[in-house]
Amino acid sequence: MGFLKRCLAAGALGVAALATNAQAADKLFVYVSPDAIGVNAFLQMGKTGIEAAGKEYGADVKTYESKTAAERLDNVNAAINEGANVVVLLGFEFNDIVKEVAPTAPDTQFLIVDQCIDERPDNVHCAVFREYEASYLMGVAAGMLTESKKVGVVGALDIPFLHRYTDGYAQGVKSVAPDVSVDIRWVGGENPFADPVRAKEQAVAMHAAGSDLIFTATSGGDYGVFEAAKENNFKVFSVDVNHCPELPGHIIDMTLKRVDTAMVEAVGAIEKGEKKTMVSLGLKEGGMGAMALDDAALATSQCEIAKHPEVVEKVRSVAKSIEDGSLKLEDPMFAK
Repeated sequence: MGFLKRCLAAGALGVAALATNAQAADKLFVYVSPDAIGVNAFLQMGKTGIEAAGKEYGADVKTYESKTAAERLDNVNAAINEGANVVVLLGFEFNDIVKEVAPTAPDTQFLIVDQCIDERPDNVHCAVFREYEASYLMGVAAGMLTESKKVGVVGALDIPFLHRYTDGYAQGVKSVAPDVSVDIRWVGGENPFADPVRAKEQAVAMHAAGSDLIFTATSGGDYGVFEAAKENNFKVFSVDVNHCPELPGHIIDMTLKRVDTAMVEAVGAIEKGEKKTMVSLGLKEGGMGAMALDDAALATSQCEIAKHPEVVEKVRSVAKSIEDGSLKLEDPMFAK
């Protein structure tokens, strides 16, 4: 009888273990990218972020890569049909999709990262960044370092959101060097966020027109600008992650966007049951940054700004003013 009891107990424990595993598997977070991830550092951060959120909150995670507008919608619907608790969407490309799909799937929580929509239903949440704060810092550095008195910035597409990069940078330049001109150009074309050829062409033309420092905010096109910098011997500012080791001697600094931090924070709020969560991260919250702001990171970054301590000091001073509110910057996305 004792042996039978032990067997029954073991069987009960086995059933409990299976139930626990099934419960864990029932929680699913899905990340849907707007384009193929490839070498796009921003889209790669989305994958890192969903994995961090899954680990933090005990969920299985999946990543669906999209290549076309139709695939974006198909992937969102696939995530819903698979029973995803949270579907994370990266970029403005999903704004219309969320408006269409979210009301039909009230049990699914949608998190848009890097964008938001008006008149959101309760199951749509947003995590956005104040990119213009870090872009302003890149402009400050460019204004101090330019020798030609002309700098440039290449953006992927002329839309209000990307003016957070181009206009923020231009404003930072003018704040320290009013006499420096800023050349703003756009990649455009059929695939503006993943076109290194067109991005390179714009950078080469910009340099030929006199810009000695160029800020690239072209997503997958950044590598085209890097190639142009190497071939034509000019320096650049970049975005999202540290690219300096990939192009030694040519990258000054970059805006750092911590997508993983934003995703974990926003998913945490969703997990607590909050409705219409809105997370906005800038320099103060640590969602945006720059290599110049971190002593330890800067020391091993291989970024050119480390060779200019006076610029680092100025960038940190300006960043502190933004963080404490003594320097107020308007969001270029909503400028009239």
